[in-house]
Amino acid sequence: MPLVDNKVVIRPAASGDFEWVANIMVRALSPFYDGDHYAHAKRIFDTHMEGGIDYVGHFSAGQFMFIAELGGERVGIIHVVEKKQKTVKISPLIVSPDYRGKLGIGSMLLEHAENFARSIGARQLYCTVASPNQKALEFFLRKGFRITGTAKDHYKQGIDEHMLYKDPSDEPGYESPNVSVVPFDQENHADGVRRLIITQMSDVFRGVDDDWVDALFTGYERRNSSDVNAKYKIIFVAESRGEVIGVAGATPKKGAPIKLMPLVASTEEAFEALVIDLQGLLMDYGHKLYTHLVPEPWQVGCLQRHGWSLEGVFPGGYAPNSVVQQWGLNFNKEGSPVRKMRIKRPYFDAIMSGRKTLEVRVGYDNIKRLRAGELLQLETGHTSGVVRIKSIRIYDSFADMLANEPWREIAPQVNSQDEATKLLCGIYPESKERLGVHVIQVEKP
Repeated sequence: MPLVDNKVVIRPAASGDFEWVANIMVRALSPFYDGDHYAHAKRIFDTHMEGGIDYVGHFSAGQFMFIAELGGERVGIIHVVEKKQKTVKISPLIVSPDYRGKLGIGSMLLEHAENFARSIGARQLYCTVASPNQKALEFFLRKGFRITGTAKDHYKQGIDEHMLYKDPSDEPGYESPNVSVVPFDQENHADGVRRLIITQMSDVFRGVDDDWVDALFTGYERRNSSDVNAKYKIIFVAESRGEVIGVAGATPKKGAPIKLMPLVASTEEAFEALVIDLQGLLMDYGHKLYTHLVPEPWQVGCLQRHGWSLEGVFPGGYAPNSVVQQWGLNFNKEGSPVRKMRIKRPYFDAIMSGRKTLEVRVGYDNIKRLRAGELLQLETGHTSGVVRIKSIRIYDSFADMLANEPWREIAPQVNSQDEATKLLCGIYPESKERLGVHVIQVEKP
């Protein structure tokens, strides 16, 4: 069935469309790509007309072309390639010059591709964009695509090619349990930290043993020296229900980069909690974070999602059987930093809809660093949104706070102040409440 929206119809390409398809591809692609675009158009058009069967593509499981029409006039095209790996490539998406930036035609074509990808159970939707084509790049980034890398002089000398991808699923990502990122405590955390480091790192990082962990702890004891030549360590632990599920050791370096070694976690949720919270916790110690990892695919996805970049690859750098990658994140690259805060999905939805204007946290170090007027990026699973901190008020207890703050603005899903109290006490035990209760008032920027 054709898709109809704002009088724009998206339909499968038909036999009479070829010359128009070839002409728009030649005009749109020639400035950025070398090669015979007419021949390219004929190959993919013929494949579509033959039922999507690609007789020459090694990984292609099907190729399909769709045309956007407005009042019978062709105004856009999208071609999607179903891959045998259960991914979908967009190649190309083109809107007629007279209609670019009008009526949302590009958005409709992309939505059609995403629906197609979901219908076949694709894990990933991807495309490439020539670096001079900034409008196209900005379009895909607005739609949730992430830049995964850049190929120099790829399809045309002097023109780099950006590679982008997106998870097309409707799933918002995991629903995080209560994971807290807290300063290392020798008495409570040492055994769990040691066990996690040895388990996660010893196979791919030679030299990571009990002595290495002891040296890490000793470096932590020098944390107040502020002398980079002393190689002092700052250690944070991700814990859930009293169990250590992640650990990061930070070493400020000369010139103000900060090396994270280790950066390990037993779950995706713990790794993401560290990646998000460390940015705010360590921002005062340097201008960037970097780490060495032998990453799992989900770790790469997490780092890309939060703005980290691959900076280097070291085959056999730490062990003969491993390839280590260096990933980095620059702070404050373009002005005032946007701090991040993890939040559960129901509370995120309530804030973004305007039903919840007050977020309650206890006085962890990253919360104490928040200031009125700052932008705050809320993160929930694979979804995020930005709010501005309007004000922050601090109380000694939940009881004091609820005596002065409207509970409906804190927990709109409950029916009474007593229920709000029980909710907060269930999240934060008394030992955490004693850190101070911070009420963060937020608004849309």
